[in-house]
Amino acid sequence: MTDTFPRLVGDIGGTNARFAWMASAGAPLGDIDTLPAAAHATLLDAMRHYLGRHGKAAPRWCAIGIANPIVGDRVQMTNHHWSFSISGMQRDLGLERLLVINDFTALALSLTVLPPDELRQVGGGVAVAGAPLGLLGPGTGLGVSGLLQADSGHRAIPINGEGGHVTLAATNEREDQVIDALRRRFGHASAERAVSGQGIVNLYQALCDLAVQTPALQEASDITQRGLAATDPICVEVLDLFFAFLGTVAGNLALSLGTRGGMYIGGGIVPRLGEAIDRSRFRQCFESKGRLSPYVQAIPTYVVQAKTSPALVGAARALEEL
Repeated sequence: MTDTFPRLVGDIGGTNARFAWMASAGAPLGDIDTLPAAAHATLLDAMRHYLGRHGKAAPRWCAIGIANPIVGDRVQMTNHHWSFSISGMQRDLGLERLLVINDFTALALSLTVLPPDELRQVGGGVAVAGAPLGLLGPGTGLGVSGLLQADSGHRAIPINGEGGHVTLAATNEREDQVIDALRRRFGHASAERAVSGQGIVNLYQALCDLAVQTPALQEASDITQRGLAATDPICVEVLDLFFAFLGTVAGNLALSLGTRGGMYIGGGIVPRLGEAIDRSRFRQCFESKGRLSPYVQAIPTYVVQAKTSPALVGAARALEEL
C-alpha cells in the first residue's frame, strides 16, 4: 500500500475545514491546519489553499469526512453553501482515490484508538468489551453515529446515518412548551434544532417567546457565557435544556444501538463548556428510560476532549478499512 502515499485527510464542518497530511505508511498525521469555511468559495478552493500553504503537491489518496449525508456523487452541505461532485473533485485534483464519508462516520472510526487522557467520563457505568459504541456531538449541527465492533479478524463497522434530525422528545411539561415553540417556528422540531450551536440560539429565542420578552442576544457564545456565569436566568435555563435534551437523545441512541461499549460525546461545544455537563441533567435524562433505566445506567458516557481532530484520525483509518 505504500504506493498510495502521500495522503490528504480532511474533517469538514459548517464552520471549519481541517486538513492533515500523511506522508507514508505508519507516519503520524502532520501539517494539521484549520481553515474557516466562510473564507473559501468551495471545498476545492480550501483544499488547494491548504496544499499551497504547506507546499504540497497533489496527494495520491484522499479521505474527507464531511458534515452531510453522502447518498451519491453530488454533495450539498446542509449547514453550509458548499456543493460539489465527488468524481469531479477527484478529477480536478488528479487523485487516484477520493473517499468522502460523513464526518461522524470518520469520528466513529477513531473511537477505539483515542488515548485515555482525551476522554472524560461523566457519571457511572462500565464499558463492555466488544459491545457497540454510540457517538453524538453538537457543533454547527448535531452529528450522530456508532461503531459495531467485531472480532475473528473482521473490521469494525461505522454506522452512517443522520440521527441529528430525529424528532426531539420532551420529558416534562416545560420541555413540551419549548418543543412546541420550536415546532411553530420550524415545522419539525428535530434534535438538531436544540442540541447544536444554532440550537442554543433557538432555545434562547424560544424561552424569550414564552416569557414574552424580546431576545437581546444573537450568538451562542454570548448565551453560554452568561449561562455559565449565572448572570441571566434565561441563559441558565438554556444550558439546562441543552444538556437535558442531549441526555435524552443520547439515551435514545444507547437503547437503539445497544451501546454497552459506551456513549461518546464529540463535537466542539460540550468540551468547551467544561464541567457544566457534570452539574446538569444530562446523565439523569440519559438514564431516565423507565423499565430499561437499569440497562442504560450501566452504560458509561464520555466527553471526547481530543487535542487533534479525531475525525482526521478516523478519515485516515477509513482509507484502510472502507
